[in-house]
Amino acid sequence: MLTLGWKASAEQFAPAELLELAVAAEAAGFDSIVVSDHFHPWRDTDGHAPFSFAWLAAAGQRTRRARLGTSVVSPGWRYHPAIVAQAVATLASLTPGRIFLGVGSGEAMNEVPITVAEWPAPRERQRRLREAIGLIRELWTDDYVTHEGEHFRTKAAKIFDKPPSPVPILVAAGGPKAAELAGELGDGIIVTSGKKKELYTDELLPGFDRGLKASGRDPSRVERMIEVKLSFDTQHERALLNCRPWAALALPEEAKRGVEDPREMERRAKDGKANAHTRFIVSADADEACRKIEDYIELGFDHLVFHLPAEEQKRSIDLVGKEILPRLRKTS
Repeated sequence: MLTLGWKASAEQFAPAELLELAVAAEAAGFDSIVVSDHFHPWRDTDGHAPFSFAWLAAAGQRTRRARLGTSVVSPGWRYHPAIVAQAVATLASLTPGRIFLGVGSGEAMNEVPITVAEWPAPRERQRRLREAIGLIRELWTDDYVTHEGEHFRTKAAKIFDKPPSPVPILVAAGGPKAAELAGELGDGIIVTSGKKKELYTDELLPGFDRGLKASGRDPSRVERMIEVKLSFDTQHERALLNCRPWAALALPEEAKRGVEDPREMERRAKDGKANAHTRFIVSADADEACRKIEDYIELGFDHLVFHLPAEEQKRSIDLVGKEILPRLRKTS
């Protein structure tokens, strides 16, 4: 079954405004509301970075049916996995059956300013994430957990208000090794759109399948989530201009890796504003936009979360809710 979600861009909107937008997204027909988790946003000017768990608690009380989750939290840096487990267990108690936890291996922008540590290579970050996922699951099911791991320790730790039902853990992946870890340990995978098709067909999805095979789990019982970057408007030029606040997304990976300061990321993105649209599906034609979105559905993604870049976010939510979501549901 196809799930169509809205990305709550916590870097772009202040917490109270973002909450009203979440209510509008549910009213417009979105099935899920997925919030980013940043300590620092990707730009200093007009940037925001609310605490995702507090915001999700508020969103859970202001909405009624939408699934709620993170994309993504990095357990094990500024958050100990036990704190993540406790926070999500509380959310699951407040909004039963609606919470999922999206996790990833982290970004220097969010973690280094707090931990004041040298940012490690991807392999070490994945080992840390692997251990964190295992510890979170153990704390959700067992009592008085003593854990002596490579990266984390607990001594007779117990979460007293456990999730009333299992909380899915979805794992973000940008490469085949992370995708394999997602298949091995996660209840699903999270990727982002706007990259070469071969990355999905030759690396990410095969890696995910290898992890599923290694864990012996049923591929039909896991979730394949993709954040679809969509700038849809009634005027094509306006849709192009709406992408500009997210110019950093169009930077090559090597230009973003290891950046710790939002001012520096903003400086690097400044010269690339003309290319900001390259990571987005940009269209003023609903049928054209849906054809491009359907390419991801054909690849096997069943949870599409739409990242809408416009500052006039309510207008975008309503447009997509009226013109895009019904078309996708009709053809899926």
